[in-house]
Amino acid sequence: MRSLTISLLTLAIFSVFLFTSCQSSLAESVNSGTVLFQDDFSNPSSGWMHGTDSNGNIADYSKGGFRIFVNTNIESYISIPHLQFTDVRIEVEASKIGGPDDNDFGVVCRFQDEKNFYFFEISSDGYYGIGKFKNDQLILLNNEKMQASEIIHQGNGSNHLRADCNHSDLTFYVNGQKLIQLNDTDFKTGDVGLIAGTFKTPGTDILFDNFTVIKP
Repeated sequence: MRSLTISLLTLAIFSVFLFTSCQSSLAESVNSGTVLFQDDFSNPSSGWMHGTDSNGNIADYSKGGFRIFVNTNIESYISIPHLQFTDVRIEVEASKIGGPDDNDFGVVCRFQDEKNFYFFEISSDGYYGIGKFKNDQLILLNNEKMQASEIIHQGNGSNHLRADCNHSDLTFYVNGQKLIQLNDTDFKTGDVGLIAGTFKTPGTDILFDNFTVIKP
């Protein structure tokens, strides 16, 4: 089993690349199944935090999708579209386009700031987990270690990720199959986003596409 502990995952956020974007508050009174936000990343001005830092880490629009490349080890990067939601169902396609299979990538919900949010992640060697950063401390909610699943397409295979943050229920689906559901009450509202990171080997390179937020 893969360990995912505080010492193995340090969050870094592209705050220096926070380009002008209005905060959006979307109505929560809409019907279940309503699309609240959708982005195929064809417009590089659609509002996502993007840029490149001095270490060569990248979060940017690329090849008709959104690419996160992590050039440093034991580090993760997030990009957000600067929105606000309460209950959401997040869906996205994610493909490894380079780097080690020993990686982590997925989506975040109820993002308060770089120290407080939920994350739903898989790895290219077939592991998954739900966790949170609370006051800059990483807590893996489903176990002390990421769990293996044959549902996950390994290597360069594309995976369809779905994360439901509905009231206090957190549910993770991969390729149409529910892997885990659990309960947590710490965060009730916040932004959504994308995350990718490395463990011991740098070079995680993930391309995301067709990001959708739906009212659950």
